[in-house]
Amino acid sequence: MMLFQDTETLPDKQECASSLNNVLDALYVLGGKWKLPLILSLVHSPKRFNEIQHDVSGISPKILAKELKDLELNEFVKRNVYATTPVTIIYEATEHSLTLKNVLHELSLWGEQHREKIKKSMKKPLAQ
Repeated sequence: MMLFQDTETLPDKQECASSLNNVLDALYVLGGKWKLPLILSLVHSPKRFNEIQHDVSGISPKILAKELKDLELNEFVKRNVYATTPVTIIYEATEHSLTLKNVLHELSLWGEQHREKIKKSMKKPLAQ
């Protein structure tokens, strides 16, 4: 797979198509506003539903439930049910979630750079 690597030559059509398909596959599984923040929250520590909702501000209970189910289906999250009264359910990140460590780190760095770029552009006076 060749995706924006430091090389002198551009990828050929087949390599480019392969990279595009890989990115589309990744976005299909991880796309949307909430999936990566939820994984990041659970990588820090296992949590109950309400703890996750508090940690990831702005997510509704309905969307949180749907996103957790999707993440569980794709093996990023494990749902542990404990036979207590009332039943205790704890969500935790799986080993598969840890494979996103570099992706999350790079997204964090890029997000910080982008935020600074936008702040600087907002401070520039408008051209006459």
